[in-house]
Amino acid sequence: MTDMTDHEFPAIIAGGGDLAAFLSVNKPAVDAALHDAGALLFRGFDVPDPTAFDAAVQGYGEPGFTYEDSLSNAVRTNVTPRVFTANEAPPTTEIFLHHEMAQTPIYPSKLFFYCEIAAETGGATPLCRSDWVLDRLTGEAPGFVARVEAEGVRYTNVMPGDDDAGSGQGRSWRSTLSVSDKGAAEARLRDLGYSWEWQDDGSLRATTPPLPAVRAIGDGRRTFFNQLIAAFRGWADSRNDPNRAITFGDGTPITSEDMAPAIAIADALTADLAWQPGDVALVDNYLVMHGRRPFAGKRRVLASLVA
Repeated sequence: MTDMTDHEFPAIIAGGGDLAAFLSVNKPAVDAALHDAGALLFRGFDVPDPTAFDAAVQGYGEPGFTYEDSLSNAVRTNVTPRVFTANEAPPTTEIFLHHEMAQTPIYPSKLFFYCEIAAETGGATPLCRSDWVLDRLTGEAPGFVARVEAEGVRYTNVMPGDDDAGSGQGRSWRSTLSVSDKGAAEARLRDLGYSWEWQDDGSLRATTPPLPAVRAIGDGRRTFFNQLIAAFRGWADSRNDPNRAITFGDGTPITSEDMAPAIAIADALTADLAWQPGDVALVDNYLVMHGRRPFAGKRRVLASLVA
């Protein structure tokens, strides 16, 4: 494998040539590096367009996790069957740290990101090791950690009837649930264990069953695996109020006082990935949270998920 810079997060694998071939030939070493670092940045490889990115993901050789089959809240557009836009929220919208789709019972294990066009300013992808967050948080707020670990957490999101690309939470209930009418939506929600309430404007308020907030990932490591920070800081639009987005498993609201230590610790441990065109990142979704900084100018970062 080509050179990997020691003690960097994300770990940088600098190379050249075809990334698809590199990932195929070096997959065991790549996986070992990902296990250690949590996030890898492949820089200097020949990845000129989304088709080459798709080929690189295929070269990695693991099953895909499609946007259509997910319960993601974000509006996205497929570019190839397994590559799609990362999030179509406006450039001024910050997307706060989260584990991808951890606010649902269905989530991917790994994430690929590809920078086709880097923003003129801003637009970095913040990355944060969730095991480091949990280690510190257990020391600073042991009661909170014990409670979310014992009870789990619930998320409430109001989904519009039609996609709203102006919101980071703008995916319609029809698209999210892969249904065409209210009856089918209710059947899917019932299967998922959600509760729900239809709104006068045709939107759907849905609340999850208790979902895990802490995850064991092996080697004695445990992570703060959830979407609490993103939901509390960023689930705000004409339909959603962050103060009503998250509760403990018993339905008791999680307050700003509860969240303050986790937010401060995560912010302190975050490293910004400043994109260059052609960069590809591979992120362990169980170990590392990610987000998106606001930006100016055109920015195109694509994603592909691993089941």
